[in-house]
Amino acid sequence: MHHHRSKHWVVVKGMACVEVDGKQYFLRQGESTFIWADVKHRLSNQGEVGLEIVEVQLGEYLGEDDIVRFDDEYRKWNIVSN
Repeated sequence: MHHHRSKHWVVVKGMACVEVDGKQYFLRQGESTFIWADVKHRLSNQGEVGLEIVEVQLGEYLGEDDIVRFDDEYRKWNIVSN
């Protein structure tokens, strides 16, 4: 969760499993979702194809200290930032 930013995720490759406030849904290539600030969210890849997304962050503050972690089992992610 973030207090100062919202996110827009767009799936470029694979299928994303998205959890927002305890509700789960899937996004395929070309689909997207918007996550509002102060909303608990999670992204995972439950498939065998690598997941690639574009993440756009919107807000008055985008610092790393605005990340509220509840559970972090995905530290093995390969995050690429351009």
